[in-house]
Amino acid sequence: MPWQAELPLELEPPAAGETPRTIALGDRIVPYILRRARRRTIGLTIDHRGLRVGAPHRAPLIEVETLIRKHGDWVRQKLDEWRSRRCPEPLRLTDGTRLPCLGGEVEIRLAAGNNRAVWNTDNTLTLCLRAPEHAGGVLEKALKALALEHFHAELTHHAARFGLATPPLRLSSARTRWGSCSQRSGIRLNWRLIHFSPQIIDYVIVHELAHLREMNHSPRFWAIVAHYCPDFRTTRARLKQLSATLPAFA
Repeated sequence: MPWQAELPLELEPPAAGETPRTIALGDRIVPYILRRARRRTIGLTIDHRGLRVGAPHRAPLIEVETLIRKHGDWVRQKLDEWRSRRCPEPLRLTDGTRLPCLGGEVEIRLAAGNNRAVWNTDNTLTLCLRAPEHAGGVLEKALKALALEHFHAELTHHAARFGLATPPLRLSSARTRWGSCSQRSGIRLNWRLIHFSPQIIDYVIVHELAHLREMNHSPRFWAIVAHYCPDFRTTRARLKQLSATLPAFA
């Protein structure tokens, strides 16, 4: 059978410290990005960019690629799953559209106005629009503002449980990550978490706060998560399941 060359899922230039390479897995030539870092183990991740490998600075390349081949079936399966994913069609916002929000629903109302959003006491959100095509942008701005307010309150609450000062918080629009953590810049949370229940949001916040104690996913890290979020496994599985149902609007 001839070799099949495979393109990355999404082409983007490697960042500093990242080296593009290829490896043969069965009948496929798979590109991957190798990133050397201060870490103890070799890790494989697959997202919209393709296969990415993190390895200690001194790990021999042969050791890195032996691990990739050992997990070759998993790598090919996950790459195929990403390729089969389709971006959801943008939701057409009309008067009466309902969106999931913080474990419930919010009903969208459309009105003429100067491109602003008004939250109403009856759990509706009125989008005052100069033109219908502005609805998506006005809605996203309103949801981001709500997300920032809710996330900051919950981050403050959970940071106190950890015995920590509230770290800086920023919103992200990452396609594949719900949160990230840095000792220097604080915590970033994906604003689209606002579509999920408070329980799921709390799990993501606890997950990121735990990284301030353990900047890895070691057993010690998961023990910290379990201490503050005992049902994290169920919640994590629910997050993964619901992530495919997120609404997208133009």
